[in-house]
Amino acid sequence: MRTIPASELIINDDGSVFHLHLRPEQLADTVILVGDPGRVALVAEYFDTRECSVSNREFNTVTGTYKGKRISVLSTGIGIGNIDISVTELDALANVDFATRQQKPEHRQLTLLRLGTSGAIQPDIAVGEFVFARTSVGFDGLLSYYKGRDTVCDLALEEAFVKHTGWYEKMPRPYFIDADRTLFEHFRDVTREGMTIAAPGFYAPQGRWVRLEPHDPQLNAKIESFEFGGRRITNFEMEGSALAGLAALMGHRAATICTIIAQRIALDACTDYKPFVRRMIETALDKLAAL
Repeated sequence: MRTIPASELIINDDGSVFHLHLRPEQLADTVILVGDPGRVALVAEYFDTRECSVSNREFNTVTGTYKGKRISVLSTGIGIGNIDISVTELDALANVDFATRQQKPEHRQLTLLRLGTSGAIQPDIAVGEFVFARTSVGFDGLLSYYKGRDTVCDLALEEAFVKHTGWYEKMPRPYFIDADRTLFEHFRDVTREGMTIAAPGFYAPQGRWVRLEPHDPQLNAKIESFEFGGRRITNFEMEGSALAGLAALMGHRAATICTIIAQRIALDACTDYKPFVRRMIETALDKLAAL
């Protein structure tokens, strides 16, 4: 059995994992992921009990219980790179023996639910709606660094999208990865089904033009007109594809739900979106408690 070198999995002197600063016993089987570190406190407001609160850089974690369900809430910060760190370290906390640095014989499956904010790119999706990313679209290229990428991705959907958009070959090749089916069915009655792009940036990767023009100014129009099997791409965010892909490769259940706070077609955005986010959190906690 492989022993993981100290340089590959850094464990702090207190027995916690390098970036998250969590120890294995502090992690619940159900984890809510949020981007904003301040949103951790908002989620934890609803907990009936709290076991621990841990902070390091942008990674804040609170573990407690909600209606009898043990839940951890973790902030990841913004972007795909932070998801790579967070999901890898969460999996290590669950499935690596820190004393021997070897994989545990029994696999521990985590349920990872990202609650984020997003911009809609279809005219019929309103600000305040909750979109469940049944399929996440990665513009980031991260999953291609991991063995098994093609075994968890929808390659037919990928090929159709690349052909439809005339994808620029020097950009990372997009990948399409489904959320956990059980989570999709469980949240189906309180969310809208979506196909959600995770972009590697907020500006040009999402078609925004401030001073630097995007390489393909028509890319968003091509994305909006893409259809496959009666499904459309619905919204942009920045983390869900890596979460879905890494979780699928590692054997965890994962999904992303986003509150729509911007209507890209109407060129409108809502800056007072906290009531929508709070309602999403309340809905997600109740559904997770019943899972």
